[in-house]
Amino acid sequence: MKYTALRSNRAVRWLTTRLEEASRQPDRGDISITTVIIWVAVVGGALAIAGTIAVVIAKYNLSLSGI
Repeated sequence: MKYTALRSNRAVRWLTTRLEEASRQPDRGDISITTVIIWVAVVGGALAIAGTIAVVIAKYNLSLSGI
């Protein structure tokens, strides 16, 4: 129990320090629109690939079960 209390105390102190530093520093700025476009494209591409794989597996499931 003593170890858990010590770890949680460290975590609270670390979080408090980080929040104090963040309040002293100015805002670092907004995420650029280019970054948002890239992330949307990456997530969309990953979903398209996963969907294609799922469709192919579903279509050829019977054929693959005999292997």
